[in-house]
Amino acid sequence: MRRKIFGPAAAAVVLGLLPHLSGCGPADDGAGGSRTLRLVAAEYGDTPATSSKAYWDKVTGAFTDANPGIRVEVRLLPWADIDREVSRMVKAGKAPDIALMGSYSDFAAQGKLYSAEELLSVGAEANFLQPLAEAGTFDNRLYGLPFVASSRLLFYNEALFTKAGISAPPKTWSQLKAAAKALKDKGVTYPYALPLGPEEAHAEALIWELSNGGGYADGRGSYSLDSERNVHTWQWVRDNLVTPGLVGPTAPAQMNRADAFAAFLRGEVGMLNGYPSLAHEAAAKGIGVGTVAMPVSDALGSEDAPPTVGVADWMVAFNQNGRRAEIGRFLEFVYQDKNLADFVDRYHLLPATASAARTPAGGGLSRTDEDFLSALRTARLYPVNDPSWVAVSDAIKRNIGRAVAPGADPEAVLEDIAHKAELAAGKH
Repeated sequence: MRRKIFGPAAAAVVLGLLPHLSGCGPADDGAGGSRTLRLVAAEYGDTPATSSKAYWDKVTGAFTDANPGIRVEVRLLPWADIDREVSRMVKAGKAPDIALMGSYSDFAAQGKLYSAEELLSVGAEANFLQPLAEAGTFDNRLYGLPFVASSRLLFYNEALFTKAGISAPPKTWSQLKAAAKALKDKGVTYPYALPLGPEEAHAEALIWELSNGGGYADGRGSYSLDSERNVHTWQWVRDNLVTPGLVGPTAPAQMNRADAFAAFLRGEVGMLNGYPSLAHEAAAKGIGVGTVAMPVSDALGSEDAPPTVGVADWMVAFNQNGRRAEIGRFLEFVYQDKNLADFVDRYHLLPATASAARTPAGGGLSRTDEDFLSALRTARLYPVNDPSWVAVSDAIKRNIGRAVAPGADPEAVLEDIAHKAELAAGKH
């Protein structure tokens, strides 16, 4: 599959956190010249106590105090619903003014969005971390404003490593296999947790493919889902991890990220790929965690360092209601270091701006967060700036787990995914 999809850097990913539904009524511009902005935002909390509502109440209240003529009404939606619901609103002619969501390029391709240069000062636009800014760019203009981000590193349970006699974290695939075998021999339920279920298989898949010099795109910026390197990656995973039973009792195609994380927090997982919030949750439970870069294939060698996977969520501003000036003023306020860092601190994510990364809430990043931030600066991200990516990623999520089933043909599975992606791309 060789459809041109993006420029020099690959683009970004969707963070799928646990949903909790909240919201408010429809906007009302009211009398007396007051103006009301409508913001639809993804819910990052998983309980009423951790709901994003408290953050948005604080920020929108402070904004209105500083800008008495402008109110902001916030509606929170679960991650599972927000992209679909916002698309429905746009098609119905009732687009929100702003959305914090997981995609943007389809709207940009339709001419539905304001670009960053229409909304932000030059300094604010230049403040975004470079890989994220590249990921948010469609047709040479920044439409997806990165808000929060993360990167992925290999986590290992230090106590289980000690129990299994593993003296150092793996740097190569063969060392990862040896560590997984040692963990299995000591009765660890999931020596290496391999979540290739439909929740977020595209993340785990890209991590593995990059570690063998492959990935979703070739050097020319075209999809290469069924490349020779990718086929080799999944043949190795099938033969060296899945078939010997080193991934635990759950078939990878049935293992979702949330399940893998929950097992890790129960002390049942030796190794898995994770992001900062998992490290904080593990620390709160007294689990000693080490983090390292994903091991590379032996064909590359331990001295090679392929990019890690980065993720981001996007602020988008719709032009349907013609409130460019008010939207720009609000976004400048939200992206102030203190406001962005407050959100980051609540959910243990990474800020998408250079200045907030230097001055986060709570007095500074932890050593682990610094490692994730360092990885993010050179991360490879999903091609979310391709309008077909939502459909392409769905094809990956729903099918890649089949590639590692015992007796499966990874090449045939990847060719099938590439064909589905080609059909999806042809609709855009």
